[in-house]
Amino acid sequence: MDPEFVRWTVDVPHPYSDADARSFVELADRAWDDGTRAVFAIADAETGSGLGVVDLHLDVRGEPGLASIGYWLLARARGRGLASRALRLLSRWALTELGVERLYLTTAPDNVASQRVAERAGFTREGLLRAHLPTQAGRRDSVIFSLLPADLDR
Repeated sequence: MDPEFVRWTVDVPHPYSDADARSFVELADRAWDDGTRAVFAIADAETGSGLGVVDLHLDVRGEPGLASIGYWLLARARGRGLASRALRLLSRWALTELGVERLYLTTAPDNVASQRVAERAGFTREGLLRAHLPTQAGRRDSVIFSLLPADLDR
């Protein structure tokens, strides 16, 4: 498994088995059906092979209008702007078609590559969430970014 992926993810099993993959697909299908999540593959346009995921979580904390978004890419797909493009596309859909009023994402403070993806997709860095996420090594800080419908005009 990609060491950078393992380094930055907190809720994905390591190692990741075929059973884990099947469970994720089943979860994504159920969440799509109940309207709480929209998971999309980032794929190679020519071959159709999967390169990553962009994942929208709707109705966060029971608050209509609030949604979070996440993304990841395989190592071989990084550095080509694919994550930024996928993030921009899904974000615009969430804000314009789904009526999301505030879209946010978080990254680890040291995950500069992911922060660049967020910024290239138009997200605004808001600040640091101290001791935000539980990990096996203890709670981790997160940097939070947001995108609002008005931000699409800039």
